Amino acid sequence: MSVIIKGARPYGEDAADLLLTDGRITAIGDRLSSPGADVVDATGLVALPGLVDLHTHLREPGREDAETVETGSRAAALGGFTAVHAMANTDPVADTAGVVEQVWRLGQEAGLVDVVPVGAVTVGLRGERLAELGAMADSAARVRVFSDDGHCVADPALMRRALEYVKAFDGVVAQHAEEPRLTVGAQMNEGERSARLGLGGWPAAAEEAVIARDVLLAGHVGARLHVCHVSTAGSVDILRWAKSRGVQVTAEVTPHHLLLTDECAETYDPVFKVNPPLRTEADVQALREGLADGTIDAVGTDHAPHAVEDKESEWAAARPGMLGLEQALSVVLETMVEPGLLDWRGVADRMSVRPAAIGRLGAHGRPLAVGEPANLLLLDPTHRAAVDPAALASRSRNSPYAGRELPGRVVATFLRGTATVLDGKATR
Repeated sequence: MSVIIKGARPYGEDAADLLLTDGRITAIGDRLSSPGADVVDATGLVALPGLVDLHTHLREPGREDAETVETGSRAAALGGFTAVHAMANTDPVADTAGVVEQVWRLGQEAGLVDVVPVGAVTVGLRGERLAELGAMADSAARVRVFSDDGHCVADPALMRRALEYVKAFDGVVAQHAEEPRLTVGAQMNEGERSARLGLGGWPAAAEEAVIARDVLLAGHVGARLHVCHVSTAGSVDILRWAKSRGVQVTAEVTPHHLLLTDECAETYDPVFKVNPPLRTEADVQALREGLADGTIDAVGTDHAPHAVEDKESEWAAARPGMLGLEQALSVVLETMVEPGLLDWRGVADRMSVRPAAIGRLGAHGRPLAVGEPANLLLLDPTHRAAVDPAALASRSRNSPYAGRELPGRVVATFLRGTATVLDGKATR
């Protein structure tokens, strides 16, 4: 089975045809032909490597009312992703080989993106003793990323042991950086606005203190550390300092932290409640600069679907989290490409190449070149439309972009040469 993509612009550059055969890119050139091949007209569309998300909550097993592996996979494919890392805070928690293999097999059955399970660092995410890290690494799912996301590994001795343990199989610990004793009762970013709104403040130092501690631990033991959803200017400074000293640390920023600020809390609409919270305009600018200069390695969506009853309540009772998969590329286009902070190769680097390298996904994040796996997307960068939560593929509707006009539309996504999205619609 072959596909010819006609007239695409790889990395936004000169137009070319791409021939996809048996899961690989087999030719790039002008006026390509192949008997019996399906033809996709990509005139004017930007071609990029398939996106890779390091931070997706698929909720299955346990909260299939909010999301399933299948519905989350469909949302991911519609967003241009060909691989997603499924976080461990399911029910039961993905802290054993059996659970991560279940999630992995559900992803294979859905067949829309490669679903890569993330294993819990500690049993039950309780922060008391290490989970079966080695067994999960040796399982069919080949887990290489471990995280208690939703909870911080707050015990420094336990964090050190986790960092040392994963070195044996080239794993990485992805930390949810939040000193829990500094966020008791916290509801939003700490500052003048939180005081005026009467909502408990979440200090930037709660994030920055853990990142500072953990980069020192990672440097001490010579292990790989990844920092989830960086949200403050101070965190960017600490990461820049650590990288300048050779610490093996990587980090991600979410689309919502690149676009939205704590001003959104003025509405008291719980759709804007998230962990870590939306920060200030100065933080947003620092995050954009950090992503542009490579201090922040990746965009991780932190796609966090919630059932209606968990979000449509008073602010204090609502669960934190936002949808992110379908609009991630559009937000990056608006916040990074249109202002000139990243070109299309930079987008590919931060949303495909680096996250694939962090997760050790050899078949993803590869360049658009002959002989490489045919994992790619086609984007119409001229399209603009308001976001309609009811039209999203996710089982949940808690999108912070509802009604907001965003640029860009993923027209097609190919996983190993097979279209999982075509003409803007999932193929299965």
